This record gives sequence, C-alpha cells and structure tokens, in this order.
Amino acid sequence: MKIVFMGTPDFAAHHLKALIEDGWNVVGVFSQPDKPKGRGRKIKPTPVKNVALNYGLKVYQPRSVNKNEGFLNLKNCNPDLIITVAYGKLLKPKVFELPGLGTYNVHASLLPKYRGAAPIQRALENDEKETGITIFKIDEGMDSGPIALNKRIEITDTDTFGTLHNRLAVLGVKSLLEFLKLLKTDQVELKEQDHEKATFAPKIEKNDTIIESFNKSCRSIFNKIRAFDPVPGVITKLDGERIKLFKTSVKEGNPSSPGEILAITKQGMIVSCKDGLINIAEIQLAGKNRMSPWQAKAGRLINEGAFLGGNN
Repeated sequence: MKIVFMGTPDFAAHHLKALIEDGWNVVGVFSQPDKPKGRGRKIKPTPVKNVALNYGLKVYQPRSVNKNEGFLNLKNCNPDLIITVAYGKLLKPKVFELPGLGTYNVHASLLPKYRGAAPIQRALENDEKETGITIFKIDEGMDSGPIALNKRIEITDTDTFGTLHNRLAVLGVKSLLEFLKLLKTDQVELKEQDHEKATFAPKIEKNDTIIESFNKSCRSIFNKIRAFDPVPGVITKLDGERIKLFKTSVKEGNPSSPGEILAITKQGMIVSCKDGLINIAEIQLAGKNRMSPWQAKAGRLINEGAFLGGNN
C-alpha cells in the first residue's frame, strides 16, 4: 500500500512519524510552503517537512496540490491512499479521488461537531466536556465525509490548548494506525455524518484572542484564556498597555468590580469577573518574557487594585 501523507503543523508531524516508524510505505509527503517565523522572521520548515527529511522522504511544498506541478508531483507518486492531517488546504475531487483506496483525514473533533480549522480551541472556548478524533473519507464538503472511525476523550478543567492538543495527537496516532490495519484487511465500515448536527470551528482571528471586558462570567473568561494557552495567548489591557494571560483557573469567592486585581500571591493573581473570580498564574507584559504575577509585582510592574480589560 503506497501512502502519500499531507500535513503541515506539529499535530500532523506526530502522525507522519508514527506511520514511518510503524513500517507503512510512505512514498511522498506534501506540506505547505515554508514561512517566516518568530521575531527574526526567518524562514523555517514546517514540522511535517522536518520529520520527512529526517527519515529521508521526498517532500513537496506546492502552493496548490490541486493544479499544475503540485498535482503532477502527486500523480507521479501513484498513491493507493492519501492521508491528510491538518494540511491547510481543501482538496479538489481530482486529488482526493486519485488513489484507489481514497483519501482520509484525521480531524481533532467528534464530527459532525467542530468542522473547520480550529476544533481544539473552539471546543475549549465553548466549555465542551469531551472531544475526540474522527477519521473520515474526504468528499467535496468541509470535513463532511463519511466517518470510518472515531475515539472520544474527556476535557478536564486542567486542560489548555497545549495539553489537549498533545493528548489528541497521541489519540490521533493510535486511531490512525488502528484505521490502517482495518483498511488493509477490508474491515472499514463508513457511516454518513448527521449533517443537521454540524457545528463549525472557524480559523482563529486576532479578535478571537482579545478580552475587551471582564464583565462576563468567570467560566467564559476562563475558557477563553485556556483555549489560546500557550499560543497565541489571550490579550487584554492593563492600564492601557497590552498584557497576555496564561494558566488560569476558576476560584471560589465573591466578585468585586469586573477586571479588578484583588490579590497577588505566589500562586497567581485573583481577578474579579461578573459572577466570580479567576486566578491567573502567568502573564506576559509588552516587551517582557512570560512571568508570574508575583514576579511582576516584585518588579513594580503590576499591583493590586489595578484593572484588566479596556472596556469594563
């Protein structure tokens, strides 16, 4: 079985590495073009490209795999199967219908819920109690094809985007290897999605990561912060200056004025919301490294009585 793998970020790289180490015949790897990263804006290879090169695999990075040289390179790989994991582009029918066994995607949600680019973040934002991995056969819609396999996982209050991403990557790898064994022995049974129950997880925009006001429920503020922790980090204002918030938890206690910093301890800073309190254990002030609020207080960068949010 000749497999072409398509993927780009770290989540996808875990799956490619597992395919290779489990002995599957990966004949080609497609990833998005390299982009500038970090403060220096240096061009860096995608995580999937790094894995592929480490194992001596041929990597293709076309602007579009749906046409021209990109499609020709795919055709020349002559795949029996295409596996996509967070590739970053929609595939046209001539691509996903090319391999005899079809094209399957590993998606980090329990489809039909959270179709789209940011299922992990949106599940956390919306206070979901469970999520999972779905492997489905790609069709012309967005994450709408028939399901081959899904696995569930609990979301706990200690989860952030980072921890849930990593747990889902492990579950995704396990699910993919299980799926391939079923496919190899012709035991895959496809089940159509219930399209009426579909929800969507649009890509993250800058405004999604901003907290304008703490005059909201502490649960919604808590979920917003953890959905973007550790990257890109939720942004709010402190005395008119930008500040990022990380490592949050809901605390018992009576609220004061929304956004007010009520206490700063070695465990974090207690901030009032509309109906309760949250603790924030790590912050990043503009031009500074991440630090605890306790460290920031010692450096006279923050103090009790100050207010978070620009529109309380």
